[in-house]
Amino acid sequence: MSWLVLASCSKTEIKKPLEYEGPMREAENIEMFYTENDRVKVKMQAALLYEFQNGDQEFPKGIYLEFYDENGKLESKLSANHAYFFKEQDQWRGQGNVQVDNVATDEHLSTEELFWKRSSKKIFTDKFVTIRQPGEVIYGDGLDAEQDLSDYEIINPRGQTKIDD
Repeated sequence: MSWLVLASCSKTEIKKPLEYEGPMREAENIEMFYTENDRVKVKMQAALLYEFQNGDQEFPKGIYLEFYDENGKLESKLSANHAYFFKEQDQWRGQGNVQVDNVATDEHLSTEELFWKRSSKKIFTDKFVTIRQPGEVIYGDGLDAEQDLSDYEIINPRGQTKIDD
């Protein structure tokens, strides 16, 4: 009986180390203030915040914002079940049960996704929106608006609205 033994040499592949892509910092139960000219413009509260290497921020347990006018008076409120801040675009995205209230006019906006551009003070979405005003409800797909809902356009309105003569 004869045995044939074959042996081979193989190169050991060196694998690249995996690069960590998760959050660099984590904070719980935060309250932050954004100011302009020594006046509070935005108050933010969140149960959990993740900060990433590129400056992006994620709020996986939701976010609550209050917007103030130049005199420090509360203009509007915004809340969402999840939020993400894109640093490079200086833009926020709220998702899941997004609610915006204009305190002065008693208007209320509901949608599942909403973007906020801080520099232009605009909010927008291409998702279904509901706006409740005293005496009427407006529905539609897509919205471009001032952050306090003082001026807005529903891109594809539907449903019934009240029209004054």
